Amino acid sequence: MTLLHRDRLFPADPASRAIARDLFRAVERLPIVSPHGHTDPRWWGENPAFENPAALFVIPDHYVCRMLVSQGVPFAALGIGPGAETDPRAIWRTFAGQYHLFRGTPSRLWVDHALETVFGVTDRLSPDTADAAYDAIAERLTDAAYRPRALYDRFGIEVIATTDSAIDDLRWHQAAKASGWAGRVVPTYRPDAVTDPDFEGFRANVETLGALTGCDIGTWDGYLAAHRSRRAFFKTMGATATDHGHPTPLTADLPGAEAAALYQAALSGRATPDQRETFRAQMLTEFARMSVEDGLVMQLHAGSFRNHCASVFAALGRDRGFDIPQPVSFTAALKPLLDAVGMDPRLTLILFTLDETTYARELAPLAGAYPSLRLGPPWWFHDSYEGIRRFRQMATETAGFLNTVGFNDDTRALCSIPARHDLSRRADCAFLADLVTTHRLDEDGAHHIAPLLANGLARAAYKL
Repeated sequence: MTLLHRDRLFPADPASRAIARDLFRAVERLPIVSPHGHTDPRWWGENPAFENPAALFVIPDHYVCRMLVSQGVPFAALGIGPGAETDPRAIWRTFAGQYHLFRGTPSRLWVDHALETVFGVTDRLSPDTADAAYDAIAERLTDAAYRPRALYDRFGIEVIATTDSAIDDLRWHQAAKASGWAGRVVPTYRPDAVTDPDFEGFRANVETLGALTGCDIGTWDGYLAAHRSRRAFFKTMGATATDHGHPTPLTADLPGAEAAALYQAALSGRATPDQRETFRAQMLTEFARMSVEDGLVMQLHAGSFRNHCASVFAALGRDRGFDIPQPVSFTAALKPLLDAVGMDPRLTLILFTLDETTYARELAPLAGAYPSLRLGPPWWFHDSYEGIRRFRQMATETAGFLNTVGFNDDTRALCSIPARHDLSRRADCAFLADLVTTHRLDEDGAHHIAPLLANGLARAAYKL
């Protein structure tokens, strides 16, 4: 038995399917460039063995957990939070017993791919197969060939970026470098904890930023200098990009005195909601200017209502599956930043959104005009076959392919990385095949574009 059909995600039409197969053969085994994701840096610095199948597939994967929780499975049964189940086999049985919930979802494709291609498990997960699958995976996890660095090599990863707080000491990145391991793992500067006044512990985080840099964070100029200092440190560790997770893409470009007063209000904890949003907006423009200076690529992830369930956030913290898409608008919101530096060729700003309605209406026209803008791939809820197809259909006619940045896997789940890239490459080859069979693109053009979508555009856009 096999879990994976060789023609999965390819067109049903025989002519298009044949072209998609041919395109995919040319890109299937290209190296994986993973320029944005959330793998644990400790994996690369320490290279530990994964503890058990539940710790690998279930507990850290919010895609998996949110689906199970939506059907009434308590977090505790998944090994999370107060009263958490401590038996990994019991957690795995809960997951396998509810695996039917994932029919038709990308999670099903990702898990099936990992089970079959990484662990050799070819029986569909179910209550009847749960223990056999658990035992097969657990046995392999004792083998050094299943440690993170070995999987990096096996998966054909060329480079992978983590996402790291501005006040992280990057100890695991330093450990990876000191180990002599040849794998390339680079950090990404994520300053949300010290730029978002709504982030828990904001004032203490900013004080830590000052202590790390020796800059006077009591002043606006000192605060900006502290960011420049940390960005320079991240660059010495291999960083090529920054990442900014904002509720909206609002930007501002205030006079210096007004920006300084706004910073003091944010630092005092007395800023109004409007002032907090304006401060975040001002910081996006400040970071764009810093990117012009230091060359770091800037990513903006907007359109998520984070931590929507107050009780889950209070009990379990961030990243528990309750971040929900919300409408946003880019055209007016980005204008202050673009007026300041949008035509500067030294800036690369990659835009992501959870609001698909903006693809054709705003993002493609903006990226199709400003040399500084690129469109990130479909993100989070939309990094699926249908999501990728919708993105290509709505963005390509206006922005083309070269104003996008290919694909990134954006994952915490290591074994899903090749699965996600496989899905993306198949979806893009299917899209290109349809362009060929409808005579909007010739086959030579499709064969030129396919490897760019697979890894070339990401390598270029992120300066990797």
